[in-house]
Amino acid sequence: MVFSQRTIMILAALVWYGGGIALVLKGMALAKSAYAIDPDSFWSYGAPLLGIAIGLVKTKFIFNHACKKNILRIGKLEAPKLWQCFRTGMLLFLAIIIPAGAWMSRAAAGKYLYLCLVCALDLSICTGLLVSSSMFWKLKAFSKEQAS
Repeated sequence: MVFSQRTIMILAALVWYGGGIALVLKGMALAKSAYAIDPDSFWSYGAPLLGIAIGLVKTKFIFNHACKKNILRIGKLEAPKLWQCFRTGMLLFLAIIIPAGAWMSRAAAGKYLYLCLVCALDLSICTGLLVSSSMFWKLKAFSKEQAS
């Protein structure tokens, strides 16, 4: 079944935003768990802040480029299929990384250091996703005439 480029773009944005929102919720839950174990440690506050700082760097060097590249790719699709909201490699990567992230969170349960590390990782990725999502708006990805 063929869909419009705009529909594929909206789906890509929903996945992009959805991932960012899911990771901010998961990251903050991990931070809360770490805080419950050791509220006096610097890392109870430092890990989330470090994750956000690393995420801002990732935004500049990785996520903005990846998001823009995907938007431009979708804009060139002749007869877009639903699964073409991302490249096949990206879909495979997501199929691996989502269960891996869930496993890391379960493995970190009750372990302060691991809670802080996974929290920082999740918040770095969510920051990258959410901040770079501005590319959808900068490139007018949802309008009938897209900027290139």
